[in-house]
Amino acid sequence: MWARFGARLATDPDQVTHDADDLTSGFWAVVVTFEGALTAIKFRTVREAGPQLSPATGAWRGLRGPWRSSLSQAAYEDGVEDIRERVAAGTVYQVNLCRILSHDLPEDLQVAALGRLLDERHPAPYAATIHAPDAGVEIACASPESYLQRHGQHVISRPIKGTARTAAQMLPKDFAENVMIVDLVRNDIARVCRPGSVGVDALCRAEAHPGLVHLVSDVSGDLIQGAQWRDILDASFPPGSVSGTPKHTALTAITDLEPVPRGPYCGAIGWIDADRQEASLAVGIRTFWADRDLNGARVLRFGTGAGITWGSQARAEWEETRLKAHALIALAGTDLEG
Repeated sequence: MWARFGARLATDPDQVTHDADDLTSGFWAVVVTFEGALTAIKFRTVREAGPQLSPATGAWRGLRGPWRSSLSQAAYEDGVEDIRERVAAGTVYQVNLCRILSHDLPEDLQVAALGRLLDERHPAPYAATIHAPDAGVEIACASPESYLQRHGQHVISRPIKGTARTAAQMLPKDFAENVMIVDLVRNDIARVCRPGSVGVDALCRAEAHPGLVHLVSDVSGDLIQGAQWRDILDASFPPGSVSGTPKHTALTAITDLEPVPRGPYCGAIGWIDADRQEASLAVGIRTFWADRDLNGARVLRFGTGAGITWGSQARAEWEETRLKAHALIALAGTDLEG
């Protein structure tokens, strides 16, 4: 088992836990599914290492044939209209509606090999590869979004909301979405931060990524004395940008409209250094992971979604899910949907 986060390579595993209360010492690779299940792997050795020093993964062989989607285009567009009806009724303002793509994955093909390919051709600020099949974790992540960074008692969240091919194509809806989610994130981290310390350091800045542009905001605060990782996760998880606002009614809509669990997609992926009180947890988007279907066959999964508001147009939101998935699915070596 090993994990890579940018140039940081963790090897020599020591412990696997599913309990956030264990994150009190050492360096941990962490995955939290959108549904809240945590897997953390403690490593004894952490060092800066170039890509050539990564453990052997073999070569990635491109997949063949189209992916299967948990929601068809018709079902997804119906979901958009359902959310718009909920907005009209006043029960929710915004919901992130997602679909999970699946593709057969040969037993001898390592997701870590795809992670190396992503590092080479689709670099991302919160890139991660976690190869821990014995712990049920095989992930290649090219996330552009920070769920939570910690530096001592200071925490920062950088929610993304608003996506277009260029900054000039951003719509008023994109800016409105971002502001709504910023307000949600402020409220979330304020539950574990000192009163008066929570602030918005940047609002709706345009950030370019391969093939698209996002609107990103920075929200930060200072943790209250004695706050532990369980407290931090309980207060802020799941990430607001991939759930919606108000969060509790948005999560109800997600449960009603999405037919399969999201798993690591839209969860948290990253590392926690409990000794130094440092951490970097990404929102688990632009992420591939290995899974098993109901028949036990190995599958590769990838999630994509869009934020839905009253101003959403169903076809445009479907196309946004395709835009977000296109570049990475192409790197995996196949069509998105034929």
